[in-house]
Amino acid sequence: MDISALLTSAGINIAICVVLLSLYSVLRKQPSNLCVYFTRKYVAEPVMRSDPFCLERFVPSASWIMRAWQATDEEVLSVGGLDAVVFMRVVVFSIRVFIIAAMICIFLVLPINYYGQEMQHKQIHAESFEVFTIGNVKEASKWLWAHCLALYVISCSACVLLYFEYKSITKMRLAHITGSPPNASHFTVLVRGIPWSPDHSYSDSVEKFFSTYYPASYVSHQMVYRTGTVERLMKDAEMMYRKLKTAEPQRAGSSMPCCICGGSTHSFKILKNEAESVKSKTSVDVLQPNHREKECPAAFVFFRTRYAAVVAAQVLQSPNPMLWVTELAPEPHDVYWSNLSIPYKQVWLRKITILLGAIVFMVLFIAPVTVVQGLTQLDQLSHTFPFLKGILKKKYVNQVVTGYLPSVVLMLFMYAVPPTMMLFSTMEGNISRSERKRSACIKVLNFTIWNVFFGNVLSGSIIRQLNVFSSVRDIPVQLAKAVPTQATFFTTYVLTSGWASLACELIQLFPLLCNVFRKFILRTREEPSSWALTFPYHTEIPRLLLFGLIGFTCSVLAPLILPFLLAYFFLAFLVYRNQILHVYITKYQSGGQFWPIVHNTTIFSMVLTQIIALGVFGIKKSPVASGFTIPLIFLTLLFNEYCRKRFSPVFRRSPAQVLIEMDRQDEQCGRIEEIYSQLKAAYNSPLPTDSHSQDPSTSGSRRSNQDQESSRDPESLKPGSLRCGKVMPTTEQSGRICEKCQSSIVLPRASPREI
Repeated sequence: MDISALLTSAGINIAICVVLLSLYSVLRKQPSNLCVYFTRKYVAEPVMRSDPFCLERFVPSASWIMRAWQATDEEVLSVGGLDAVVFMRVVVFSIRVFIIAAMICIFLVLPINYYGQEMQHKQIHAESFEVFTIGNVKEASKWLWAHCLALYVISCSACVLLYFEYKSITKMRLAHITGSPPNASHFTVLVRGIPWSPDHSYSDSVEKFFSTYYPASYVSHQMVYRTGTVERLMKDAEMMYRKLKTAEPQRAGSSMPCCICGGSTHSFKILKNEAESVKSKTSVDVLQPNHREKECPAAFVFFRTRYAAVVAAQVLQSPNPMLWVTELAPEPHDVYWSNLSIPYKQVWLRKITILLGAIVFMVLFIAPVTVVQGLTQLDQLSHTFPFLKGILKKKYVNQVVTGYLPSVVLMLFMYAVPPTMMLFSTMEGNISRSERKRSACIKVLNFTIWNVFFGNVLSGSIIRQLNVFSSVRDIPVQLAKAVPTQATFFTTYVLTSGWASLACELIQLFPLLCNVFRKFILRTREEPSSWALTFPYHTEIPRLLLFGLIGFTCSVLAPLILPFLLAYFFLAFLVYRNQILHVYITKYQSGGQFWPIVHNTTIFSMVLTQIIALGVFGIKKSPVASGFTIPLIFLTLLFNEYCRKRFSPVFRRSPAQVLIEMDRQDEQCGRIEEIYSQLKAAYNSPLPTDSHSQDPSTSGSRRSNQDQESSRDPESLKPGSLRCGKVMPTTEQSGRICEKCQSSIVLPRASPREI
């Protein structure tokens, strides 16, 4: 591909980005789009802006860029949590590394590549992209030391920056643990694989086991129950009851004409207390099976101190590792309840099955990748399809097909990957939403690295020659031959999947269309909290790391990609920070657990880059450069081992010293009893059951879940939520029934506060 085709792709993507960014700056000013572009504030307090009509609302502006640029890490932390800060640190790390790489490669390596052969150069726009790669350097050139020096500078800079980032994020994680208020998950252990006994229920077995072996630290437990049709119906009925109870009461005797027949209407009857609706004479409980039949072999066990919970979670409980399996419980709002009922003995089988399914999916995806690579090689494409020769000879069609179409086709195929991997992670049996998203992130990352990077490199080689590798020793050589030739595709992929995807992320096309359909076609006023989204870490982190891999491998071999890559990361910094501050809702977080994935992938990218460079230096017959590259590989692996020993354990386990100090602070402040009173209420099953479990304050006594005090989580303070058994006021719709035709109608809710 020549530079003109690359410029064509860049021009198309720049035009798309400019149009979408301008459109976003206009759409975000419209009052009807507040729930799309300011979802966080709209969910916290539904408002309606009454801005008068003015021309400024329809003029594009860059004010959002300045606000995103001026936002601090403290603001991101308070809004998006530690995971959002870690994500933004990944973007900042990439910017810093590739600024260093661009400075040394553009001014040192690129001129050597361009003048590597004695040839008559054309004008820049007519030059082939391969002229700017290391493939243009002649064999045994004395200038290959510059490439080796650039490789050393990039690798050392990346290691230094990685070290400081890992150290900083580790401190933030410890501060997140120590600085957060007492959380029920710190005192709770999830127990699975509870052995079945014909004489005792699961609840009795849990009570007997932990009372016997943890008599000083065991407080109580909460069983996990299976979901059934009756339970789901009761949950829906309770939700409808709460909506009706929190509706604005109408005055006695008030009526209004029916919009259907013109008759008068009367209000729905609002029951005075919960007992009238839930505990009626003909209780639904008689339709349910007894509690023992509904129990799952899983339970939440509560301990008196954080340290006791950590010890119980990490110790092997029985000689059979498949029984009494313990782990720290996720946060209450992070629990994925539907997977808790999966027997623990099935989890390993599910993981193996999902692994095989993911591998099959990755292998099947090679077919569209090979088709995409066929579009980048017009001579083979014309030979395979002779009827396309006339069309492909046209200059503009040639530039579009080779410079823009392949990356677009691959990007469209890639849209099916994240939902599939999220489904796989759900079927895998993960017990928390954050763990499910983290598992999906790893699967999407492995998929994109294999299919987008290795798939394109190897499929490009397969098109040229059927025998790719004759032995394992030829892998560095074959990669060294293939990667520089595929640098053109990777550059266009950065433009299409990078620049354009960021613009689409900012415009929020799907939520925007849903909002238009909801407001102007359905004309409903549904609260946006039901469709507010969390940040898609499982799609965005793999994209960032894939571009990092492409940047590392192509920085020395094809430095021309670095300016386009830097433009992507700068735009990503602004777009993602804007989305975190205004759009996405933080419902749960992993506490920075994504950073080890980032670190390991970056180390893999660096080592792969060094191996490919070693193969290139071997092809170019430069023993000096090859000899200096081998120690760099071992030094990088040694650095990774140091980080794995120094920082990685903090992300797997909580330090005992920190936990004991936190327990002592709770004792000094007198918060122990308050914490105990909140434990069971925090992990109440979403089903309306009156399960039997121990009281947190006394061992052996039992009481109903309805008698427990509600959690003091900030999420429970939203309108319509329960706290201490009371319903807070809300602005739900008030229902009425026509006295003449008995048809139900809905009155409009109270108007939100105007600002």
